[in-house]
Amino acid sequence: MPAIYRLDANAAQIAARFAAQGGQDPWAGGHIAPGAFAPVITAGREFVAGPRRAGQPRRMVPRQLGVPPPPSAGERGNAVFTVRNPDSPFWIGNLRNSEFRCLVPATALLEWGKDRDSAGKRRQHWFACADQALFALAGVWKDSEVPSFALLMTEPNALYRQAGRAAMPVVLPPDPRAWHLWLHGEWARARDLLAPYPSSAMIER
Repeated sequence: MPAIYRLDANAAQIAARFAAQGGQDPWAGGHIAPGAFAPVITAGREFVAGPRRAGQPRRMVPRQLGVPPPPSAGERGNAVFTVRNPDSPFWIGNLRNSEFRCLVPATALLEWGKDRDSAGKRRQHWFACADQALFALAGVWKDSEVPSFALLMTEPNALYRQAGRAAMPVVLPPDPRAWHLWLHGEWARARDLLAPYPSSAMIER
């Protein structure tokens, strides 16, 4: 599934929305496709040696969408953009360790529908949240040759099923407590956030 989304907000707006440091980042808004760098919000641990301190501020940092494949994939392995199975050995260590979870700011999500337009091209569906203009997707980051991240996926809601999709990105609720849980909570509780966003709270642009 292509992982393409829009983030039509600048760095200062993103930092203010998610109470993060890094509002001087040059990000001015635009779309994000696999292989591109985009702002993500972390718990602030990745650049600090030693145990995570209580009250450590969130950080907005640029990361590349697409995690390098596991060594078992060999040289022909493709980057991994989405996490369909959070219990996979490739992901579970990072997901259980909350410092590797991140918030991925977005304003709209692209999905290619099963229907086609008059020119025979697959129709684009842009989905946004009716209850939050700037929302957070659940993400997870890894470091290797480049700082990278991937998006968590879950079962589709009615809008995504109508578009012919078998999964959708995890959109987190517009509640700072949910963001805190994803960035800091025990995995047993944080994984409860991996649920479809209500279709009644989403719109198609």
